[in-house]
Amino acid sequence: MIKVAILHSTLRKEEKLISGAARGRGIPIRLIDIRQTILAPGSPALECDVALERSVSTVKGFYAAAAFEARGIPVVNPSATARICGDKFLTSLRLQEAGVPVPRFLMVFDREQARAAVETLGGFPVVVKPPQGSWGRLLARINDQDALDAVLEHKQVLGTPPQKAFYIQEYMEKPGYDIRAFMAGDEVLCAIARESDHWITNTALGGRARDYPVDGELEEICHRTSHALGGGLLAVDLFAAGDGLLVNEVNHTMEFRNSEEPTGVSISNAILDHCLRAARGEVL
Repeated sequence: MIKVAILHSTLRKEEKLISGAARGRGIPIRLIDIRQTILAPGSPALECDVALERSVSTVKGFYAAAAFEARGIPVVNPSATARICGDKFLTSLRLQEAGVPVPRFLMVFDREQARAAVETLGGFPVVVKPPQGSWGRLLARINDQDALDAVLEHKQVLGTPPQKAFYIQEYMEKPGYDIRAFMAGDEVLCAIARESDHWITNTALGGRARDYPVDGELEEICHRTSHALGGGLLAVDLFAAGDGLLVNEVNHTMEFRNSEEPTGVSISNAILDHCLRAARGEVL
């Protein structure tokens, strides 16, 4: 029987849901805390048929995935996918190259460049994001030049090296919600609308999830996004704009604790199904 290893750091509700679904189906699950594991390619600690990378830490998860791949073990999602999806600028570049519609974006490295860049995006407001990060943390909507100078000065003086690379995106007016679609390979499992009175709609910051119908337009753009990034288990975050849907970000270790109930879809079981297919070599 196929043995699935879940590579984790902090055990979130999602990992517990996946483990519970596996136990209910009799699928052998091995929980591997990568913080306590020596990632040596020949180590017996890496033995399994397929590894599901679920680390909260993007950096730790990337290196853990690479170590298991070096052992010849299929990893969901692969380190190549993690490298792209773990960086908002790289994700935007890859999607734009593939012709997937995205909000206008750019990157600069100092405040003088940033002043000129805002004009390129059509003026204020703009959104400044860390290229690496999640849960809506450290996002800033910038309404004028004084705010831009202040935020970027703080990043230059106090930030880590990735914080000193300024990813700037045009500000998108949303109709009170954005969309998150969950994918397993080529299948769009379900989608939610994340509603909030705040301009940041992440459920980690209090956004409310409701079921969102998966229509042909959503399926088409999600398929194009998945193909551009190499497939796998992905959460595609989208804006409903005047001319159609735009892909904002893509998450490769998707959180779904608030999404199974409103959609009626067992995302945890779909994740297990995808892992079993990967172990049999049936997915990329």
